[in-house]
Formats: sequence, structure tokens, C-alpha cells
Amino acid sequence: MKKLILFLSILVSVSLLLSDIQKASGQDREKNIGVNVGNIAPDFTLKDLKGSEVQLSKLRGKKVMINFWATWCPPCRQEMPEIEKFFQEKKEDIEILAINIDGGATNNVDEFIKKMKITFPVVLDEKDRVNERYKVMTIPTTFFVDENGVIINKYYSVMSLGVMKELINKKK
Repeated sequence: MKKLILFLSILVSVSLLLSDIQKASGQDREKNIGVNVGNIAPDFTLKDLKGSEVQLSKLRGKKVMINFWATWCPPCRQEMPEIEKFFQEKKEDIEILAINIDGGATNNVDEFIKKMKITFPVVLDEKDRVNERYKVMTIPTTFFVDENGVIINKYYSVMSLGVMKELINKKK
């Protein structure tokens, strides 16, 4: 009987310890959410042009390139064909989320996408909430996120195909 009580006491103690460790690791993970290299990218849910929701955290397990852009931005227009080439080469290995910050001008965005022959996912940040959360000051701005949701690189200008290939695989 004493052995059973001792065994149950140990079992309860270990269970409580593991529970505390899980809670602590979850809290540490939450503390590491941010927009700097090494942070976990803040989660968001935005709608695409068809009205379907896209959530960043559901893309875990794949690398993600998050690109903030606008139709009225000349550097963004210059970069779009390069992003399309990157998408065509790497679409099996990477997700691209092009976050448009035109403020809900869906018709302009849709027309732009068709004109540029863009096939990668475009989502709309109609109220600039994600744009603000990611502290985007200039566009285009691009975040490169690894399979675990951690930001591994950021880029604040027009990118070439070569730069995209380099930054998605290289941790700063």
C-alpha cells in the first residue's frame, strides 16, 4: 500500500511539473512574438480577392514570404514580376502572401493582378491592421518566415529573384 501511495505521489508530482513546463514554454513563445528577426511572426487572418480567409499560422510547416505592397507603388510594380518568377520556381516549397495595403480598393487590386498576370496569393489588409502590427514604414517590405513561424529575414526595398532565393534560406 505504501508503495502504491508513493508511486501515485510521484506520478502526480511529475504530471504537475510537466504541466508547469508546458505553461512556461507557451508563455515564452508568446513573449517572443514580434516583427524582428528571431521573433515568431505575429499571426493574422486576411481575406483574398475571392473572400476566402487566409491565416498565417495555418501555413506552419512551410516557409512563407510575406510581402507588403500597394498598386500605386512604383517599386512594388517593379518587384511583382520577380515575385511571380520566384513563386513559379518555389511554389512547392514556399507560400507567398502578398499583403495589399490599398485600403480596400478591391477592383484596383483585382485589375492590377490580372494585368501583371500574378498567380501567387494576394490578401487584403483593408483596415491596415496587419500593416500596423508589422510596423511597415516603407513599401515594399518583405518578411521571410521559416517553417516554425520564426522571422529569419526582412527586406525593405525592391528584390530581385536572386535576393529572394538567398533570403528565404539564409538566417541572418
